[in-house]
Amino acid sequence: MTLSKWLSPMKMVLPIILGTAVYAFGLLYFIIPNQLMEGGVTGVTVLLNYAFAVPPALSTLVLNIPLFLIGLKVLGGRQMIYTGVGIAALTFFLWVFEKMIGWGWITPFQTERDYILAALYAGVTLGAGLGIVFRFGGTTGGSDIVARICNRKFGWSMGQVILGIDIIIIGASLFFIPRERILYTLVAVFISSKVIDFIQEGAYAAKAFTIISDHAPEIADKITAEMERGVTLIPAIGAYSKQAKHMAYCVVARHEIRRLNGIVKSIDPRAFVIINDVHDVLGEGFKET
Repeated sequence: MTLSKWLSPMKMVLPIILGTAVYAFGLLYFIIPNQLMEGGVTGVTVLLNYAFAVPPALSTLVLNIPLFLIGLKVLGGRQMIYTGVGIAALTFFLWVFEKMIGWGWITPFQTERDYILAALYAGVTLGAGLGIVFRFGGTTGGSDIVARICNRKFGWSMGQVILGIDIIIIGASLFFIPRERILYTLVAVFISSKVIDFIQEGAYAAKAFTIISDHAPEIADKITAEMERGVTLIPAIGAYSKQAKHMAYCVVARHEIRRLNGIVKSIDPRAFVIINDVHDVLGEGFKET
């Protein structure tokens, strides 16, 4: 195997390992010390820790091994490679941080009054870890495997399956932790989901303009000349007039929105303009691959 072929999968594996380390840290530093919850199989490990003091590393490994083997059989090895990496790395880092906390090298953030602060930081930390893992094609196993199997076998939505599992697990936690901690958990879950989206979609956000106008070619020329942005002309036919025309499509940075709007209005004040969010833009003038 050449060096480039060896480095290619490592570019995927190393970020997954980093993401699981961040996730494991957030779980042991913010979630468990403050009796908050988490969804999925990780939530089961947290419940087992609260109810029977089972180490999270041990329960994570024991719960995920059968799920991984079932997923390997149903989904195939290719889909499960990075999931296996995520499960192994998560188990390892949970064990490492458990030991470091036990030895007194790390003091968990534990509070009796600032639970909102714990929930916010838990959400950011867990979301950052999972966002990195998901962005590079990995998972931490658990409910994700179940969701993919249900999607393959029964056509069920993965999002709905995961949501159903989370509701069951967080609901079961009512028997072990106070109700107000569940509410703080919902704050952490919300923040986590937003951070995951932010990392997956990219920190750089731009705007895409679709301009429908009888003067689209002139608008495109002026955008190219004055803003040095590429514009694509798309042939179109008006449904009412049945007349052929063009749509202009252009992606600009957020700070260029007002300028582009001004160009459009200066040529055709009646132009129909659609503006969409665009994430992680690659190419000339934006982020290079």
